[in-house]
Amino acid sequence: MEPKRSNARKPTVIQKSIVARKERAARESVFPDLRNSGLLARALILYVASVAAYAVATTPGLSEFPLSMATSLALSLPIASVVGIFWIAANRVLRKLAYWQAGTLLLLFGVAMAFSLALWLGAAPWRGVALTALGVGATLSYFHTLGRALSPAVTEARLQALQARIRPHFLFNAINGVLGVLRYEPKRAENALEDLAELFRALMRDTKELRPLHDEVVLTRQYLDLEKLRLGERLSVSWKLDKMPSDALVPALILQPIAENAVYHGIEPSNLPGSIEIEIYRLRNTVTINVRNPFVEHAGNHHGGNKMAMSNIKERLALHFDAEAQMHAGPRDGQWLVQIVLPYRPTSKNNDNASAL
Repeated sequence: MEPKRSNARKPTVIQKSIVARKERAARESVFPDLRNSGLLARALILYVASVAAYAVATTPGLSEFPLSMATSLALSLPIASVVGIFWIAANRVLRKLAYWQAGTLLLLFGVAMAFSLALWLGAAPWRGVALTALGVGATLSYFHTLGRALSPAVTEARLQALQARIRPHFLFNAINGVLGVLRYEPKRAENALEDLAELFRALMRDTKELRPLHDEVVLTRQYLDLEKLRLGERLSVSWKLDKMPSDALVPALILQPIAENAVYHGIEPSNLPGSIEIEIYRLRNTVTINVRNPFVEHAGNHHGGNKMAMSNIKERLALHFDAEAQMHAGPRDGQWLVQIVLPYRPTSKNNDNASAL
C-alpha cells in the first residue's frame, strides 16, 4: 500500500524570499527611530525620570536630593548624548536587527562609554554604569512595549480598517455622479467611467505605506471632477500648488477624504455656488496642506459626520508620523479650514517608508 501523499506543498524559493522580506520589514518597524521628534521627546523624558529615580534611591535624605539629582545629571548627560548620537547615526543598522540584538548592542555601547568616562575622570565606574544601564534599559523597555502595541500586523490591520471606512462613501458618491449624466451626456459619462476605473486601481493598491504627494493630488482631482458631474456649477475648485513638493511622501488617501468632507459639508447643504480651495506648500522641513470650503453654520445633520472623518485622518497621521504631524480643523474667516502639517520626507529608493515604530 502506497503511503498517502501530503497535500501541503513545500514553500518555493520566491515564497521563502517574500516571508524573509516581511520578517525583515517587521524587525525594522519595531525598533524605534530616534530621528522622529516625538520619540526623541519621549526618550528625553524617560532619561530624566530614570536619573530622578536613581537619585531618589541613592539619596539618604530629602534635603540632599537636589544635589544628588544635579550630580547624576552632570555625570550621565555626556553619556546620554553620545548614546543618542550613536542611536541616530546607526539607525539603519539597528533597524535591520532583531529588537533584542539592537537593544543589547545599544546597552553595551552605553555601558562601555560610561566605563571609559569614569576611568578617564579617575572616578569609580559603578555609578555611571548603573545610571547608563538604568536609563537605556528603561527607555528600551518602554519602546518595546509601545512597539508591541503598534506592531506591524496591528498597525496594518488598523490602517486597512480605516481605509475601508472611507471607500464605500467615496465610491457611492462617484457612481452617483456618473449615473447623473449617463443618459444626457454619454461621452462625458464615458470619460468619467475611465476616471472611476483609475480611482478603483488606486483604491486596490497597498495603502499601508506612504505615497508621493503628487499621486494623492491626481486622485483628488479625479474625485472632484466626478463630483462636478453631480453638482454642476454649484462646485468650483481652486488649486494652489506652485510651492507643492510633488516628491513628498504622505499617507495614502489623505487628501481625498478631506475634499469629500468639503463637498459634503460645505457645498451640498447650500443651493448657492461654492468654492473649495486646496493649497499645498513646503516650508523648510514641513509640508502644509490647507483645504478651505464654505462654512454653512446651519447644515442640519451634515456636520455630524465631520468628527469621524477628522479622527480617522488624525489616527492615520499618528500611525505614520507619531507626534511630528499635526492636524487642525475649524471655522476661520467665514470658511471651514482643515490644515495638516507633516514632516517632509522626499521620495527616494533608500527612503524608509515604515512607521515611526
